[in-house]
Order: sequence, then C-alpha cells, then structure tokens
Amino acid sequence: MEKPAILVARAIFPDVLEKLAQHCTVESNTEDRDWTPEELAQRLQGKVGVLTTGSQRIDAGLLAACPDLRIVANMAVGYNNFDLDAMTRAGVQGTNTPDVLTETTADFGFALLMAAARRITESEHFLRAGHWKNWRYDMFAGAEVHGSRMGIIGMGRIGQGIARRGAHGFGMEVVYHNRSRLAPDLEAACKARYLDKEELLRTADHVVLVLPYSPQSHHTIGAAELALMKPTATLVNIARGGIVDDAALAAALRDRRIAAAGLDVFEGEPQVHPDLLALPNVVLTPHIASATVATRRAMAMLAADNLIAFLGGRGPLTPVNRPMAKI
Repeated sequence: MEKPAILVARAIFPDVLEKLAQHCTVESNTEDRDWTPEELAQRLQGKVGVLTTGSQRIDAGLLAACPDLRIVANMAVGYNNFDLDAMTRAGVQGTNTPDVLTETTADFGFALLMAAARRITESEHFLRAGHWKNWRYDMFAGAEVHGSRMGIIGMGRIGQGIARRGAHGFGMEVVYHNRSRLAPDLEAACKARYLDKEELLRTADHVVLVLPYSPQSHHTIGAAELALMKPTATLVNIARGGIVDDAALAAALRDRRIAAAGLDVFEGEPQVHPDLLALPNVVLTPHIASATVATRRAMAMLAADNLIAFLGGRGPLTPVNRPMAKI
C-alpha cells in the first residue's frame, strides 16, 4: 500500500523524521526557512498531512488551495495559528501537544518571574557594561518573591504548575482567576484561592498570565488593567501574544506605574514593540518557555504520533476539533 504523503513545515529532530518515514512519504523543510503562505500552499499540494510548529497559519484560503489536506498536527500546546472553524468545515483534523510541556513551561514561567522581580537582566547589563564600581544599599533592590502574593490568570495545567512552585517552594500566597473555578481538591493541591480579576490585579505582588488566546482574551491586560496593579508589581506573560496590550504595557513600565515585566510572547512576534526593547525593567525572551531538548523532542514525537495514528485510521491522540466529513 502506498504511504500517505505529508509535509514537515520546519526542521525537527532527525529521529522524529525517521519515525514518520516508516509510515509516510515525508517532505521536510531541510532549509528550516519560514515559508510564505503561498510557498506553504504550494508545498502542500498532494499532501494529506502536515506537521506545523505554530508559526504556519492554517486558514480558509490555504485550505481551499489544498483540497487533499486531512490533518494538521501542531507541535505546540496552543493552536491560535489555526482557523479552527474553517478547518472543521473543510473536514481537516487539528491536533496539538498538551501535557508534555507542562512542567518545563511552568519552570520557565517561574524563572521569568524571578528574573523580572529581582532585576537580573537589568543588573547583568549594568555589570557587562563595566558600570559596577562599588556597592550601594539600594543597588538593584527588587521585589520580594518568597512570602509575597502571586496572582495567576489562567489556571490550566501550566498555571497549576506555577501555583505549586510558588506555594510549596516559595511560601507564596497564591490567588487565581479562571473562566471556571477549580475543583476543591485541585485548589488544595495548589494552595490557591479564587478571586475576581480586578481584586487579583489590585492585590497581587506578581501577576502571571497563562490563559489561552482567543478573541475573547485579546488584551486581557490593557491600560485599564495595568492601572489597577500595584506600582511595585511584576507582570509575567508566558501565554500568547495579544493577551497583553504591549504598547500599554510599555507605557506603564516606562512611567513606573508597574515595576517590572517578564515576557516570552508578543503581539506580532517575532517582531517586538520597539518601546519594550528600549526599557531596562522588562525581561524579554523569544518564545522559549518549552525549550528543553527533552520537552521539544516529546512535543515533536506527539505531533508525529498524531499524524501516524490519524492516517493509520486509529484517530488522533490529542484532537482540538471534530471535523466534518470530507465531501
């Protein structure tokens, strides 16, 4: 029987490609170049599946140009690069890679909080520039982390992981806001207490964003929300670009209406708002919260397993939609 033809849209681990090649005819992006939408559509001609990495937009226009496509396996837990309604109407299955990156991403979220609150990036730049001449009692004095109040907006798996680290490891008081309240046993495991969003923003020393992106969550944190926060507060975003109004955040940081921020995601990334780049009190990282070798390999393997299972007739392992039947 002829193997189904698939496309791997960016470079991934060689052993994952080898596994896919046992079940599929694979075309891979050996240049590891981010194709234009037109190039992606051209490469997808005759392909029934594609492994994407979150930066390839799958929308109605591309689907119309690629009638053979049956499954898109995202190597990411998020899938805001999918027009899920268009995919469902077109009979195209979407999948993601949940669970395998939870702990690694929670680690990174907490690292970003620590770096921003304790002014690590700012002080390193100061040292590297040769400005360190002597000691001062207030030199790079940042915010306390241990024993402070951490507010988490978005209390899924990653949010719960961050809550456990804060409560159990740093003695933090953890409060959270979510679309729905956690079950009592989960609240107890996280030592977390539910608050409405406004009270959380007004009272938290550190606010961590871990909610999924949707039109409803666009600019969850804007000028009005930033105005509620303490002038000593830290904001961390490891969710998705667009959750925060980056221009409003840059203004708040510049005017010291909040003390610091740590950002791994941005509106319009890989572009970053130029005002953020000019500020000393923000830690900026290039969307690397899941970036350990073991976790990225697990993500790639799960994406591959989704393709293999679906094209083998067993159904996807981690579906994100229920596509209509292909006509």
